[in-house]
Amino acid sequence: MQDSEEKKIALELLETEKAYVSRLHLLDQIFFAELINEARSGKTIPEDVVKMIFSNISSIYQFHSQFFLPELQKRMENWDSNSRIGDIIQKVAPFLKMYSEYVKNFDKAVELITTWSEKSLPFQELISNIQRREISANLTLQHHMLEPVQRIPRYELLLKDYIRKLSPASLDREDAQKALEMIFTAAKHSNAAIAEMERLQNLWEVYHRLGLEDDIVDPSNELIKEGPIQKISFRHNSTSEKYLFLFNNLLLYCVPKVIHVGAEFQVRSRIDVEGIKVRELNDVEFPHAFLVSGKQRTLELQARSQEEMSDWIKAFQSAIDMKEKRNESFKLAIQGSEGEIHDFSHCQSEELGKRAPQWVRDKLVTMCMRCKEPFNAITRRRHHCRACGYVVCARCSEYKTELQYDRNGPKRVCVKCYIFLTGHLLPDKCHGKNKGILEKESAEISGQSLMCSFLQLLDKNGKASMRGWFVIPRDDPLVLYIYAAPQDVKAHTSIPLLGYQVRDMPQNDTRHVFQLIQSKQIYTLLAETEELKQRWMKAIAQAAHGEEEEDSFDELE
Repeated sequence: MQDSEEKKIALELLETEKAYVSRLHLLDQIFFAELINEARSGKTIPEDVVKMIFSNISSIYQFHSQFFLPELQKRMENWDSNSRIGDIIQKVAPFLKMYSEYVKNFDKAVELITTWSEKSLPFQELISNIQRREISANLTLQHHMLEPVQRIPRYELLLKDYIRKLSPASLDREDAQKALEMIFTAAKHSNAAIAEMERLQNLWEVYHRLGLEDDIVDPSNELIKEGPIQKISFRHNSTSEKYLFLFNNLLLYCVPKVIHVGAEFQVRSRIDVEGIKVRELNDVEFPHAFLVSGKQRTLELQARSQEEMSDWIKAFQSAIDMKEKRNESFKLAIQGSEGEIHDFSHCQSEELGKRAPQWVRDKLVTMCMRCKEPFNAITRRRHHCRACGYVVCARCSEYKTELQYDRNGPKRVCVKCYIFLTGHLLPDKCHGKNKGILEKESAEISGQSLMCSFLQLLDKNGKASMRGWFVIPRDDPLVLYIYAAPQDVKAHTSIPLLGYQVRDMPQNDTRHVFQLIQSKQIYTLLAETEELKQRWMKAIAQAAHGEEEEDSFDELE
């Protein structure tokens, strides 16, 4: 009588299991046993190295030779009266998780065999001797060690084939299906072990490149992204090469070492992912730039391309999602170009001193943002408040106080932040003084303006005399304010627009020029584009006639 299809597969399982147990016997009872005896009898190879190579092979061999194989043999002998294997595999499946330890150690074991074959001649000779024996079938130790790694997927394939051959009414179908699910779980457990091994190995290599600093090494970390980046210095109007390591809970801001002795990078800053904010910076001078604002430090960075910048922003988003375990999208504020307007008002409330601020760029300010006195290179130089990021003079930033985001001693802060953070009241000569007509902050009114952008003021000969930031405020729509820079707290001058006429310049002038004319007073202005010129002419013409535009003009980005 011909055997059924399912019995043929069950017999194939039995035969392959016998061959597999023979391989396990070779690994455990011959290779491992003889190498461990050599290690104990001489000093050619450490005993610990032999144990690391073979991991838990003894447990795997005992399990298959003393339990699984005997169970299969007994079942096949009584197949006619009990034709099923699902129940047996269900019993053994939980024990297959022991393979995860062996699989996780496999790459390291192969590496040790190669290393010690080169270091120890007795080790090499003993392995070669065993490999030449008939039982080894002219195969290497590494080849035999690969079999346990491949065994669980082999069980999965045989069991799938077995289930396909079962009739719908088979008594073993339910048990076999459940057994397959358990084998699949064991396979996933093994694959997860491989992934975990690779993760730890990659992590350890990163720690070596960073010099194995104690406060960085943490096996629970997961490296999300690393790579070179340009750090923007707006004070010096330049960039310098840096390197970022982004983990699931930490950003390391590093500097490449010129001489790689012990470490490839030096860690400059550690920034917690928790609380980090990232947004794109649309900057004409520094394209592909983005801002990383953390509790410990704020960085303005430049990628090599738009795609690379997007990849970094996505990586930061992934890190925050992992840290907070909830969906929270970034607020990517895409504003302005070189006249980008920032709202720093939030720095005066709950986050002041708790988070590193974004510094206002030096070139966007011509006067102290507190006392409004103009800067110069000798007697009134620029300084940054470490609490709010404003550009202030020395007199307005002669105070120091502790900041939560920086534990390295008191930091320079402006007078306003000092009062807010310490509660100390200081005599203020300007306290209670009404603001002058020019004392409208550029950033504040630009964010609520009918029209704002850079324009060039030309002299009577058509030559450029001054470039400024021009604003028509929404709350004062009949006045044109001119600032030296977009973040200035005081206007350079203002022009009441009522009664002015707007005149386009002759078409033969290739520049985008227009004029404001009232009696003998003439202002000649140069816009960057024709479209911008037309928008300004329309806005000023309406203001000159006392009209207010219903739909506001957007700031030119």
